[in-house]
Amino acid sequence: MVIKVYKASSSGSTSIKKHQQDVVTFLMANKIEFEEYDIAANEANRKWMRENVPEESRPATGNPLPPQIFNESTYCGNYDAFFEAREDNAVYAFLGLTAPPGSKEAMALLKKAQQ
Repeated sequence: MVIKVYKASSSGSTSIKKHQQDVVTFLMANKIEFEEYDIAANEANRKWMRENVPEESRPATGNPLPPQIFNESTYCGNYDAFFEAREDNAVYAFLGLTAPPGSKEAMALLKKAQQ
């Protein structure tokens, strides 16, 4: 399973740039394999991302903005959902991955199962 991060290499929004970098930095720091797909330089990437963000996850107006995160073709969420999962120590579940043994997320799941 490959995590796919759809981002824009040339965004005028500092917020979007920061969110994209935040996702990529977290994935790299946690040694989670991922691929980046540029929607600014590749129309096919932009089209695929927009078509595969579920209707209920789209903004009321306009198109979904990067970063958008997928596990292969399964939609995981946008930056806000990623941030919330990170705050809850549930990023691996958010990404559809098994948390590594000894991680905060794995320990929390183990503790929850023991209750």
